[in-house]
Amino acid sequence: MLNQHDIVLVPIPFTDLTSKRRRPVVVVSNDEYNRKTEDIVAVAMTSNLKTANYSFTITSADLTAGSPKKASRIRVDKIYTLAQSIVVKRFGRLREDSFDRIHQLLGALVGERR
Repeated sequence: MLNQHDIVLVPIPFTDLTSKRRRPVVVVSNDEYNRKTEDIVAVAMTSNLKTANYSFTITSADLTAGSPKKASRIRVDKIYTLAQSIVVKRFGRLREDSFDRIHQLLGALVGERR
């Protein structure tokens, strides 16, 4: 079973659906959801460090396990629901304070309710 905060490698289709490529994602769905379903909800990671809305840069200091090959950006505006069975490998785990940044940016993206 995958856990919230895990960084995993999955095949992601291009937006035109003509082909796919293995990409890292961060699991954002909670552990109960991950246990009860065959899916995970995840946000994208990219090595393209160009600033984008709803994104932030991470380094190995932002992980409790594993290490990215290079600095990466987490893009919370790229959200996926994926079958756990397509995960190629788990290679890292995001620290709690870095995960909190995902949560904050997701709230900003969807408009937090008051």
